[in-house]
Amino acid sequence: MNDDQLDFDIVIVGAGFAGVFQLHKLRASGFSVVLLEAGSGLGGIWHWNCYPGARVDSHVPVYEFSDEDLWRDWYWDERFPDWKALRSYFAYLDEKWDLSRDIKFDTRVTGATWNEDGSTWHVATDNGDAVRCRFMVVCTGFASKPHIPDFDGLDDFRGISTHTARWPQEGLDMTGLRVGIIGTGASGVQVTQEAAKVAASVTVFQRTPIMALAMQQRALTRDEQDHAKAGYPAIFQTRTETFAGFDIIRSDHGAFDVDDDERRAGFERMWQAGGFTFWAGNYGDVMIDEAANRTAYDFWRGKVHERVNDPAVAEILAPTEPPHPFGVKRPSLEQTYYDLFNQANVTLVDLQANPIKRITAAGVRTAATEHEFDLIVLATGFDAVTGGLTSIDFEGTNGRRLKASWAEGVHTHLGLASVGFPNLVYLYGPQSPSGFCNGPTCAEVQGGWVIDLLTHLRDRGVTRIEATQEAEQAWSEQVAMISEMSLFTKADSWYMGANIPGKKRELLNYPGGIPLYADQCRTSAANGYSGFELAQGPTRSTEAG
Repeated sequence: MNDDQLDFDIVIVGAGFAGVFQLHKLRASGFSVVLLEAGSGLGGIWHWNCYPGARVDSHVPVYEFSDEDLWRDWYWDERFPDWKALRSYFAYLDEKWDLSRDIKFDTRVTGATWNEDGSTWHVATDNGDAVRCRFMVVCTGFASKPHIPDFDGLDDFRGISTHTARWPQEGLDMTGLRVGIIGTGASGVQVTQEAAKVAASVTVFQRTPIMALAMQQRALTRDEQDHAKAGYPAIFQTRTETFAGFDIIRSDHGAFDVDDDERRAGFERMWQAGGFTFWAGNYGDVMIDEAANRTAYDFWRGKVHERVNDPAVAEILAPTEPPHPFGVKRPSLEQTYYDLFNQANVTLVDLQANPIKRITAAGVRTAATEHEFDLIVLATGFDAVTGGLTSIDFEGTNGRRLKASWAEGVHTHLGLASVGFPNLVYLYGPQSPSGFCNGPTCAEVQGGWVIDLLTHLRDRGVTRIEATQEAEQAWSEQVAMISEMSLFTKADSWYMGANIPGKKRELLNYPGGIPLYADQCRTSAANGYSGFELAQGPTRSTEAG
């Protein structure tokens, strides 16, 4: 390969929903494309998350692609599929779209260096491969970098310890084990529900109560889905018109526009609908007004206390005074979680009153006692939204590094690109809807815009695109302004980057919702991709790999 040749027009990083959609569409548009994936299979988070109980929290058919050629002959077994079902779905995508022929698995991108003279990216991987491309589309997702707290003594533990996101692919049998679970986010709730069925004992270490909602899981029949499929196009259209990319419509009424009885009846209807309805479909002021929010919290708290026999345990799980407003941390969905604390083999440890001092050879020592375990499960979350991007050593113009550039705070234009990093776009990343949005919806809405952009650049001979400083500043100001109007800033959540020591506390997701976000992307495109500088240069030849 000489200096005038590229390996590919585009390198995609990550084989989750966003990445495979890009591969399928860009390849069909005539680009030479390769997708580099660190895992050994498709699915992104559904390749890595194989712990017992791992399950999607978006219901189907919302959590799938809108292409009728896919959904017409695809069937789910449950309303909220588990990780095995998601892997089957990705295998189906592979069969329909012939994805794997242009994917390099077990290939982790470690760095990428911008070459200004050639307007190209030189991509490095952990297996020594080097790839040269015109554009990079990074689809690492918001939960690709697990966070393991710096527990003193973790390496001393004689049993098995694992993060939920690095659960052994061959499985891990918890039958008869003494299991300690640190963390009560989505993965903590899910693995607890499974461990409590078979383990000798389960000890749950809770720092902050999780405001888990009723999943209302149920089986789905083929006949039921065949009947429902006539309505799928309307569902897929609706999900582009709602804040979080679901087919759940938020109420037009405020919590105090109705009397107490009607409000409680409304809460009950949302609760019985299950999933995220009580969050995404609640009264219109619940996420912006603390008094309205408190009515939702008190209803949720009552639901928990109805199910937990010991009032002291119930108070730890759902305290009288909320630790933060309802919904400003991503709610988990549960099926049996609160009932488990009535079982003799399940114990709750309140880390606010009894913090962890260290991990020992035998287990976990708190301020009060030492707990002995055979297995410690670290359900401790992720360096979310930015972690997957900053774990890659991107070197842009004038030696600028992405991680250093974002050290004092994230700055992007449209949550897609940053100054100093030309020809680099990232999906489901910071200052985009990301963690506030259903994944397949974002893959199509945001990803479709990127495909149109790259096609526009190619057709007009544009070889370089970079966000402007002015656009970046304006976008960051908009994110900050909308976030201050909401209640999201009132919790130390991963939404705010507050779970990672040293990370700047700021809202990492775009809080204006999918419709407003998509409208601003369309406006930029209609105005010749305003907010970006476009430059033409010599066309280089491409060798398809």
